[in-house]
Amino acid sequence: MSVERGFEHAAPPAALPRKLADILRPELASLAAEIVDEIRATIPAYARPLDGPYGKSIRAGVEYAITLFVAQIADPTVSKDQSHEVHHRLGQNEMREGRSLDTLQSAYRVGARVSWRRIMRVGRRSGLSSAVMSQLADAMLAFMDELASVALDGYLEAKARTAGALDTWRRKLLHLILEAPPASPKAIAELAQLIGWPVPTDATPVAVCPADGVAPARRHAGLDADILAELDTPDPKLVVPGELGGARLATLQVALPDCRLSIGPCVPLASVADSLRWARNALHLAERGVLAPRPVLRAEEHLATLLVNSDTGLVGTLRHRLFAPLADMTGKQQERLLETLRAWLDSQGNVVEIAERLGVHPQTVRYRMRQLQATFGDSLRDPAARFEMELALRAGAAPLPLRYPVSELLPSPRAGGSRPQWTPR
Repeated sequence: MSVERGFEHAAPPAALPRKLADILRPELASLAAEIVDEIRATIPAYARPLDGPYGKSIRAGVEYAITLFVAQIADPTVSKDQSHEVHHRLGQNEMREGRSLDTLQSAYRVGARVSWRRIMRVGRRSGLSSAVMSQLADAMLAFMDELASVALDGYLEAKARTAGALDTWRRKLLHLILEAPPASPKAIAELAQLIGWPVPTDATPVAVCPADGVAPARRHAGLDADILAELDTPDPKLVVPGELGGARLATLQVALPDCRLSIGPCVPLASVADSLRWARNALHLAERGVLAPRPVLRAEEHLATLLVNSDTGLVGTLRHRLFAPLADMTGKQQERLLETLRAWLDSQGNVVEIAERLGVHPQTVRYRMRQLQATFGDSLRDPAARFEMELALRAGAAPLPLRYPVSELLPSPRAGGSRPQWTPR
């Protein structure tokens, strides 16, 4: 997670006379040693001997810092990358050594104080004006703030990648991706950088349903490292970068045995929350028997069914309004007529095809259709009404038996006019 660096908003060393670099350069070696000694003397955590790789990294950090500062005075365009890399790594090492953020920041404050003390002595000796000294102080303090922020980045990154913290940050990233409205790409990128997760352009969410109702393990070892997972909640889920192909799906099934997987469409990262919702709805429809309860469901293969079943209350109201004329019939009669109506809508009124679909004689189809004509009248010739009927019939579980009196569900019949007769083809 990046930290905004104060140096980028302060007066740059470019405003300083370049001859200052020649004045300060001879001081670098002794200044580096003085800073290290002062840090060890004033901060107990650094009092141990600085032998070995750890001590070398501390000394290297100090030397790179003051050398870069002077180099920037001589040439404001000089690259800061190498010094930043050293201090980023120094922050990581500090976390691994078990030191606190306060200790790390204290070390940079000590470095700034010792450096300024030396600069004041050199300035008086060289006859620098108060204006130049003021500019030099501003530039030096801003520069030290910048390096402290770089080290802080490294510290936080290393902390985020410890075993316990990594899982926590991965969860936070998953939640951030699934926020509605979507989180900013910058926030996602910063958190992803912190845990080393390459941000994909597109991703595929997976809703998980344990067969025995018991949530899978919190973090299954069989999952690929780039898969974000939250498995120990009432709604287990995964986010897989990119498309979820056959080989990777097979790996998921091995990692999550005895689980039904509902795969949402692969979508841009900002739309993953919607795709996961569709995948979860597909699971619910499989539980209700609307979709076949296969071990793997792909929501994109059932988008129309998901759309039709997206509001069960509305669908129920539509069913009762459309099929209210059947309310006085028995459940068996209702089922038979609506089965025939569905077949008639699907086959566009072809009696022979309807008979084949239902496994009955064509004459039986004609008899039932006369009943439907007598029951629904003009609605069967109204395209809008037929469309609503097909929606209601395709929307999952059967709407029967109806229990409401017809008078409570339908407006009064139109006065006058006879119902046109249905003519079989």
